[in-house]
Amino acid sequence: MISDARILGAKILVVDDEVANVLLLKKMLSISGYNNVESTTDSREATKLYTDFEPDVVLLDLKMPHFDGFEIIEQFKNLSSDPFLPVLVLTAERDKQSRHQALEQGARDYLEKPLDRVELLKRMRNIIEMRMLYGDLRA
Repeated sequence: MISDARILGAKILVVDDEVANVLLLKKMLSISGYNNVESTTDSREATKLYTDFEPDVVLLDLKMPHFDGFEIIEQFKNLSSDPFLPVLVLTAERDKQSRHQALEQGARDYLEKPLDRVELLKRMRNIIEMRMLYGDLRA
């Protein structure tokens, strides 16, 4: 079992082109006790942040200028030898094709906006726990 303190210390990367979405997520995470958060509204910065920050979970929008979320997932896969890709897609896209494509490419979960705070936090925690357990097993 992973302790609450360890979960709350998880590194979270937010990638969304809408400043308001990033600010809302950061506020929601902070209120919930998560304070190790990096973010970007420029999808071109996502891979560098992913490499430098080594997040336990990535909250990723799909529709963004420059690189969409699908392209970013592929970039993350090419950057890491770790097969566990800790991506939670947060998007306004409601079609099954986008959901299926994101999950098939390696996203761990998919939530539609507007977000339900409780559902987001529970699903994010599940990914963080899986990521940490997987890391513990590899070690």
